[in-house]
Amino acid sequence: MAKKQTFADKSKGKGKSAQVNVKVIKTVKSEKGSYKFQERFETLDEIGKVSEIK
Repeated sequence: MAKKQTFADKSKGKGKSAQVNVKVIKTVKSEKGSYKFQERFETLDEIGKVSEIK
């Protein structure tokens, strides 16, 4: 028997989310004078709001 549903049909059924995931990297200077990097992910409604991340 042939397949009734293909992978393309399955992927069409899922709706795309309007949110965008962005990776934020922040530098922090330690007391000794070296730099450390802190990474975190932010979920935004629009890509234009990237400049509002603190």
